[in-house]
Amino acid sequence: MNKLPDFPWDRLEPYKERARAHPDGIVDLSVGTPVDPVPAIVQDALAGAADSPGYPLTHGTRALRESAAGWLARRHGVTVDERDVLPLIGSKEFVAWLPTYLGAKRMVFPELAYPTYDVGARLAGASAVASDGLLALGPERVDLVWVNSPGNPTGKVLPAEHLRKVVAWARERGAVVASDECYLELGWEEQPISILHPDVCEGSHEGLLAVHSLSKRSNLAGYRAGFVTGDPVLVKRLLETRKHAGMIMPAPVQAAMTVALGDDAHADEQRERYAARRALLRPALERAGWRVDHSTAGLYLWASNGENAWDQVSKLSEIGILVAPGDFYGAAGELHVRVAVTATDERVAAAVRRLQ
Repeated sequence: MNKLPDFPWDRLEPYKERARAHPDGIVDLSVGTPVDPVPAIVQDALAGAADSPGYPLTHGTRALRESAAGWLARRHGVTVDERDVLPLIGSKEFVAWLPTYLGAKRMVFPELAYPTYDVGARLAGASAVASDGLLALGPERVDLVWVNSPGNPTGKVLPAEHLRKVVAWARERGAVVASDECYLELGWEEQPISILHPDVCEGSHEGLLAVHSLSKRSNLAGYRAGFVTGDPVLVKRLLETRKHAGMIMPAPVQAAMTVALGDDAHADEQRERYAARRALLRPALERAGWRVDHSTAGLYLWASNGENAWDQVSKLSEIGILVAPGDFYGAAGELHVRVAVTATDERVAAAVRRLQ
């Protein structure tokens, strides 16, 4: 097994301590953890299913799978059979273990990317290339290609035309394309599209997987609720592996997730909260000397004042604001910081005052 990197967030601790020392307390815009309440209807569903003494289904209840398929059709124009939906114990565990499930030997992920893609390659003993230009990889076999739109950390949206080219490239080489779509509902200046949409996949889900999470849409990060869907053959193979490995979503969480995916009102309300916070933070950063790049979707502002990322982290920590350095996500991020818009309204207002 390849040696895992040190957990990057530990390196932020000195800056967190400095930010905490601010007289008005820390404004933590680093991790991007949800802070708003879990919707009452979801809490009620969880509590209502609390008496669950038996083993839950690895495949999830039919109600859950139908709810997920219905959400994809209703909100994103994607048609999948409920049998091809597989619940996940949060999306991160799946991202980390998918290369192992597939027996991948070589994989590709974006140049600026969620660190868990690299961790997954290391856990599988696979070689990995961080690249946005697939054509430059040459003829060597690739087993798995990760795409992420809207992107973390940049908030960049990949248009349908780009995704079509990725799908065609991968199919020519027999590679699986896994699309991390955890921020799919959070388009601002641009609207993201799923890799499973007919405009991208041309009506076939062969070789494609789309990964979804309810952490940000429904504030369920603490529930560990997500799902994957796509190629029926791949989903069936993943289901069998996860049955053997005991990767089972608890029954009360399945019930809560079923209700969450069936209700759009709470998701629309949460989206408006994020939009309002974003509308305050972005101009405040720009007035304070930061340029915001990409960031047309998702929950982060990809910002730079031209200095080294850690110098920017230090500068902001002095006024009690904690952000993530861009090099957490790849060497190409060394001049940027990632600023989350997931703090409370009160903390966002505090950040805006401090940036003036």
